[in-house]
Amino acid sequence: MLSVYEGFFSGGARIVHSDVLLGLVEGGQQWHRVLSLHGEVHREATTQRMEDDACYRALTAGGIEVTSLGRTAGLVDGTVAASVFSGPELADTARAMAGADVILSLKEQPLALLNQAGLPRRPVVVCLHRSDPENQGRALDELKAAIADGTVVACVCCAESTRDAYEAAGIPGELLHVIPNGVDLLRFRPDAALRLAFRESLGIPATAPDAPVVVFAARYAGMKNVPLFLRAARAWLAREGGGHVVMCGAGMTEDNPALWADIEVAFGADRAALRDRLHLLGVRHDMETVYAGSDVVALTSVSGEAAPLCLIEGMMCGAVPVTTDVGDSASIVEGHGFVTPFDPDAIAFAWSAAVADRELFAPALAASRERFSRTRMIAAYADLLDHVVGDVRDGLRPGVGGQ
Repeated sequence: MLSVYEGFFSGGARIVHSDVLLGLVEGGQQWHRVLSLHGEVHREATTQRMEDDACYRALTAGGIEVTSLGRTAGLVDGTVAASVFSGPELADTARAMAGADVILSLKEQPLALLNQAGLPRRPVVVCLHRSDPENQGRALDELKAAIADGTVVACVCCAESTRDAYEAAGIPGELLHVIPNGVDLLRFRPDAALRLAFRESLGIPATAPDAPVVVFAARYAGMKNVPLFLRAARAWLAREGGGHVVMCGAGMTEDNPALWADIEVAFGADRAALRDRLHLLGVRHDMETVYAGSDVVALTSVSGEAAPLCLIEGMMCGAVPVTTDVGDSASIVEGHGFVTPFDPDAIAFAWSAAVADRELFAPALAASRERFSRTRMIAAYADLLDHVVGDVRDGLRPGVGGQ
């Protein structure tokens, strides 16, 4: 099987999909490789090379071949249309597709390439990871065109909100299959040693009552509503004298002038007094350590989210989730944390409540681990893909059960 990525850059969808591929290969019954449109991506004030990406390194270390068309997003975009491909690029794509029974498209953006005339005809399964299909440029049109052409035979939705949104946007319901996100429970779990190590690295006391930590794991993007998070952080830090706020993800660094402008606006005259308790960590490859060292995992997104990976990973490490009501977030945290309105004071009070009730939430978080298991997720992907491959080999119209 061949997976096609738009590029390797920080984000939950790439983490989930790459983990799925590794799990399917570990099972020994499927062979996978990856083709990336871009070899380097410039976004969220960060240059992200494919070879430096944690997902790329995990895939190649797991024996999965990864190649790229060599495009550079952020430099050619606007000069060369995203849907225009050169002869050599199409030839490379055709060679990559030739040996595959099924193509997996990570989100719908790679369909701009896969819809090009002259490429080998292969059934395509599109993996959908957002809840706003009409807010992604031409991607929805490309998906509809591929379905009308008979190329797309199934869509994997990572959340119920994803399925509902795409069906409302005109995608046939029978093509939409929900496989909720899961995480590696051996990696994401409460760990006292990691908690201590993380806090020591930032000079934070080990005990939560004296020094509670709120983590915001997100890329610097409009949908994440960073200004709202920062306004809540200012209110919370002013009230919680020993509290600390951690921001990590692409663009969450000292080098991002847009983030600094947001901090100036949100903190105002309080910036100097509170700045030493606001930690900008950028992209981290040890999120299990960050979450284990935190008491609250926060999300303030306004749109786009489906099944946010940060909430699941944080919960599994013992952090209490506090989120706005977007995508499947409310159902994910039900009984495990808090859902807030888009109000900074309400969010700050919820963080304090989460810290106070952390031990009370611990049994429910522990009991939910199987629901968020990577093993469950990978088994569901394997079952769907086996059906698609079986239909191809039996000469049926590709799809689940030949439907």
